[in-house]
Amino acid sequence: MAEVRHPATAKWYDRRDAVFIEFCVADSKDVKVNFDKIKFGFSCLGGTDNVKHENEMDLFDAIDENESKHKCTGRSVLCYLRKAQPGKPWPRLTKDKVKLSWLSVDFSNWRDWEDDSDEEMVNSNPLSDLMNNMGGEEDLDLEGPDDDESADSDDEKMPDLE
Repeated sequence: MAEVRHPATAKWYDRRDAVFIEFCVADSKDVKVNFDKIKFGFSCLGGTDNVKHENEMDLFDAIDENESKHKCTGRSVLCYLRKAQPGKPWPRLTKDKVKLSWLSVDFSNWRDWEDDSDEEMVNSNPLSDLMNNMGGEEDLDLEGPDDDESADSDDEKMPDLE
């Protein structure tokens, strides 16, 4: 009996220097990511049933396979594909204009970066931002303001009503 392989559901978004692909596979094991100049491959075993997931595609444009990375979280595998030509937008992820049923655009992370100023982009490193954001929300300040902070303008005594 042949082994059944399912493509992993994925979403992607474009940035100035890289393309990001997130494979939505919980509890992934045996993750293999293959970065090639114009091809990309992903495979893993996922979930409690150890379903074999496999995705392969010809990329829209060339990537720098040595600078591309991936990171596994408990819920997904995030891949950072470094563009060989930074600053060139990718209107789609794949070389051919085909609709892949397992792939969608990640609109929550999509940004029309072509309009951004170069200075803004120099100060932001998407990979470090990405790696910092993937760990959870430890940076949330859940405590109230410190006692020594100046009082808000709305803390003043209200005049009595007549």
